[in-house]
Amino acid sequence: METIKEAIKGVASGNTSAGKTGMDKGDNDKIRQLEQYRIRFKEGDTMTTNQGLSIADDKNSLKAGIRGPTLMEDFILREKMQHFDHERIPERVVHARGSGAHGHFQVYKPLTHLTHAAVFQDPAKKTPVFVRFSTVQGARGSADTVRDTRGFAVKFYTEEGNWDLVGNNMPIFFVQDTIKFMDLIHAVKPEQDWEVPQASSAHNTFWDFVTQQTETMHHVMWLMSDRALPRSYAMMQGFGVNTFKMINAEGVARFVKFHWIPLAGTNSLMWDECQKIAGKNPDFNRQDLWEAIETGNYPQYELGIQVVEEADEHKFPFDLLDATKIIPEELVPVQRIGKLTLDRNPDNFFCETEQVAFCTAHLVPGLDFSNDPLLQGRIFSYQDTQITRLGGPNFHEIPINQPVCPFQINNQRQGAHKKMIHCGKTSYDINAIQKGLPREAGPAKGFVSHAERVDGNKIRQRSPSFADHFSQATLFWKSMSAIEQDHIVSAFTFELSKVTMVEIRQRLVNMLQNVDATLMRRVATNLGIDGPTEPALPGYPKDIYAPSPNLSQLSPLITPKNTIKGRKVAVLAADGVDGAAVLAMSAPLLAGGAMPQIVSLRMGQLKSSTDLEGGKALEVNALLLGLPSVCVDAVYIPGGKESVTALLKDGQAQHYVMEAYIHCKPIAASAEGVEVLSRLGLIPKAGGQLPLGVYVADSATADFAAMFISGMMKHRFFERKLIDTIPA
Repeated sequence: METIKEAIKGVASGNTSAGKTGMDKGDNDKIRQLEQYRIRFKEGDTMTTNQGLSIADDKNSLKAGIRGPTLMEDFILREKMQHFDHERIPERVVHARGSGAHGHFQVYKPLTHLTHAAVFQDPAKKTPVFVRFSTVQGARGSADTVRDTRGFAVKFYTEEGNWDLVGNNMPIFFVQDTIKFMDLIHAVKPEQDWEVPQASSAHNTFWDFVTQQTETMHHVMWLMSDRALPRSYAMMQGFGVNTFKMINAEGVARFVKFHWIPLAGTNSLMWDECQKIAGKNPDFNRQDLWEAIETGNYPQYELGIQVVEEADEHKFPFDLLDATKIIPEELVPVQRIGKLTLDRNPDNFFCETEQVAFCTAHLVPGLDFSNDPLLQGRIFSYQDTQITRLGGPNFHEIPINQPVCPFQINNQRQGAHKKMIHCGKTSYDINAIQKGLPREAGPAKGFVSHAERVDGNKIRQRSPSFADHFSQATLFWKSMSAIEQDHIVSAFTFELSKVTMVEIRQRLVNMLQNVDATLMRRVATNLGIDGPTEPALPGYPKDIYAPSPNLSQLSPLITPKNTIKGRKVAVLAADGVDGAAVLAMSAPLLAGGAMPQIVSLRMGQLKSSTDLEGGKALEVNALLLGLPSVCVDAVYIPGGKESVTALLKDGQAQHYVMEAYIHCKPIAASAEGVEVLSRLGLIPKAGGQLPLGVYVADSATADFAAMFISGMMKHRFFERKLIDTIPA
């Protein structure tokens, strides 16, 4: 029987079914194209300068005498230093903190009736993709687990060109018009006078902005919910946010909204965990994504679409072009049309994840923009930003941004960082010298904007159909479970407690009464505010939607409780542990895609109280402080008298178990390990009903492991009775 370490190594190397590669590199055009840019060191390679000159000594600079001054003629030193001095490019204004991965997309069946885009026609074709996840407001060095909207950007390398679906993990946005976007970001960034706080919305300027206008309310409700605290990128939904169009070969256009649905379910952290993880492991989500791919637990998502006929554009109680609104799935169901699999980590973070350039203007034939005023501004902003950040107009020539189809067949020949070498005399259209080359593709093959009649006066006004700013915020609140509502109240309380200006807190309470009276009263009480100082707006709260189970993360419609893929399980053990029990529990966990980790008081190998097959040893994966309970999904305490005695004498071990308990995580113990739960007061000492999500047994049988795994599929047990005396 394998030890945990050996089993995990087997998965990583492809020795198990979970570790088999998602696609053959030789069959992937994008990988093949990029291979020419990859430098892989091999035995016998010698160090050179960037110009290919072999370097004899890279450890000593050129000096005038052994203790003399360094000479300016040391071009090897200068090249090395100058490259270092200029290695950093400007970080993104938003979405600076990110993590990425390669993968592929496959459509389930041809969508010819909806679009002629090639990416949606052939179920046998794997379209290469690069996906970048990110936080919005924080700098590159901020933590992964801040309360924030998350970016979910997908670059499809299609045979017709690159298509960038640039979205977030929330389906709506703060503002309706791009002209307010810059103000939003300035408000949520650290305050201008003292550059505090980093990567947090809990401060004066953000809430001053929010409470000065009402259109932000819907997104704020999502931001205060558990959606802002994803457990992992593999357990996070994604949305295109804006309304786009699909166009078929006959020229028929339909409105479309894009959804990414994680097959691992949609799960979140708790706020207390997020704050602790930010200090203990600020790279928590980034590391999780990397490890999942390395061990063969590839993150997968289904692409869903909501399709609305042009004739039905105005039949809803909201405007399809309003990015602060969702289309409730009860009105327009989500059709699942394909699958995205992330199965390869970047080789170089800077060259790929940092230099990848997304732009909402990157479309392919068969897709088009709507008149969404937020989308219209994004079309210009992204391109402009990349030109500044990546040093010029040729950022598309950086390998990660290059299409797989023939590209730059045009007359754009110059500019900073030009890599492609165009041959010939001409760099203008309508030429005879070059026989008119390159020629236009024509409407049969090229991109054609959908023919839409546009007629109106030039005007700076908002459509009256954008005026309802609260009814969908009410829908979101009423669709939440009781525990999710508790978390929203706690989030508002925490955020506004950091606001030092009382009048801003009051304005927030005044706004909340338009969403829900109970929500308003609970938040007002926590903030020490008597109540609203002005009446609710006429007609609000407005209950025009039935509660939607598709909005609650605890709903089986959103998170099917059928997988433990990607979950980390801490196996608490010390010398004298029952090694056979550890391996017996680990085998089904590994088979289900989870990652059991032996967490102990010291590193190295543990002595087992039972003989292990082949004399194998148990390798410790992490210390208690190195992999704290907030960084795992479940805890297992195996038997072994000596091991249990050591754990009960260690305060950190006791804290570990109690902290996992108050965070509502599944906990299992077998044989003598049960004594740990009993001594800590987490289970009755003389029998009786066990708390929800706590499992005990005399031995680590297959049935016991199955029971524990079933509990892990539920992710959390929020209904568990908490113990107020737990000091964790």
